[in-house]
Amino acid sequence: MITIEEMAVVDANAAALGVPRKQLMESSGRAVARVVREYADPKDDVVIVAGRGNNGGDSFAATRFLDAYDPTVLLLGRAETISTEISWENWVALNRGEYDTREVRDSRDLDLGTPDLIVDGILGTGVRGAPREPAHTAIERINESNGTVVSVDVPSGMDANTGTVASVAVDADHTVTFHDVKPGLDSMEGSVTVADIGIPAMADTLVERGDLLRLGRAPDSHKGDNGTVLVIGGGPYTGAPALTAQAALAAGADIVRVACPTSVAATVQSFNEGLIMTPLDGERLGSDHVSTLLEAATEMDVAVIGPGLGAHEETLTAAQSFISSFDGTCVVDADPLGVVPDAASTDASLICTPHAGEFHRMGGDPSDGWRDRMDDVRTVATDLDATVLLKGRYDVIADGSTGRTRVNRSGTPEMTVGGTGDVLAGIVGAFASVLEPIHAAAIGAYINGRAGERASNERASISPLDIIDRVPEVLDA
Repeated sequence: MITIEEMAVVDANAAALGVPRKQLMESSGRAVARVVREYADPKDDVVIVAGRGNNGGDSFAATRFLDAYDPTVLLLGRAETISTEISWENWVALNRGEYDTREVRDSRDLDLGTPDLIVDGILGTGVRGAPREPAHTAIERINESNGTVVSVDVPSGMDANTGTVASVAVDADHTVTFHDVKPGLDSMEGSVTVADIGIPAMADTLVERGDLLRLGRAPDSHKGDNGTVLVIGGGPYTGAPALTAQAALAAGADIVRVACPTSVAATVQSFNEGLIMTPLDGERLGSDHVSTLLEAATEMDVAVIGPGLGAHEETLTAAQSFISSFDGTCVVDADPLGVVPDAASTDASLICTPHAGEFHRMGGDPSDGWRDRMDDVRTVATDLDATVLLKGRYDVIADGSTGRTRVNRSGTPEMTVGGTGDVLAGIVGAFASVLEPIHAAAIGAYINGRAGERASNERASISPLDIIDRVPEVLDA
């Protein structure tokens, strides 16, 4: 089962993998026509009622596979207002082929006649709320007819995610949905055919541009609405927490606070005037800081713990205590990854970002090939009830609660330079403040890799700051 939001991601990822929406529309039309032929006799009167979006485009494509029925196509609205290029191209193909196409510019002019079968291609899965005219009247006329009704992807007027109806919806006898069943279709009485339209299986697995559809800012949002991140790091190392914090800002977090020992706080602050500091007494993180960190973390959407903390025993004990006591979303990176198995009873939603060595310390045994690594990462994620992002030539991301596993292929060998993992942790932290952990980790890996690719295209060697500078460019591309 797939939501309409997830379906949009998969469609876009399929295009990124070389299977464009136009090709998918052709396959969709063929699938609809196949079902029509199952329920229509050779001499039956077939009428196709189409909207001006991609749902209508699927119907236009279906028309070309139904020549034996001499179908009539009723377009609801003016042809020049067809909203997508691929739908327009299919409309043009019908007219050049001398098919019986008619524009219905006023609902009062809608005449279905007495068809034996009606194809409902009015509204697609992305439509919300009550249908407007002439769609509203068209739906009512379809429901008043005696013909068999075949809906394209989802009965027009029905919310594909919930099955709810705002005012009126097509009472379909059969629905041809694409790639996977939509949640709302469970509530309808008619039969459902799930059509394979050629979307590659890897469109669900590989992270691509389509995943960025999950991101977005509400136009009326205020400061803090788009993510607040607490970075807990520093002590032995100064640059790591600064890189993580700057990466979180570059990835879109509204507010980033850094909690670090006073010995390095001023230096970390000097990297970016936009950072807010929470100094911790001493030279390293210790157990007496945990209560302060927990209090600070409750005011933020996400905590990122690990960058630059080091592996001192007292520090790791404090990190374990924080992770065990925290009940929010927490990105764990670097040395504290080794204590995650000992904090497995935590109520926190953990996102762990290990490289191969750290993954081994978490209890995993990474295989050489990325396909085998999918099983390895899924196993550890499930055991820890966490989201795990295993960094490598291909990053592998698994959600321990659902078992869903993604693979990211972006990146470049130049990113082996120190500090790129700190950047990744910050990007993931920013996204985790507004997205589910699996999506935050997957998109974070993708954006980090793409930014590295851009930087390496411009110079022979790159630094973590080069990657941070290009994160906004990749997000805007």
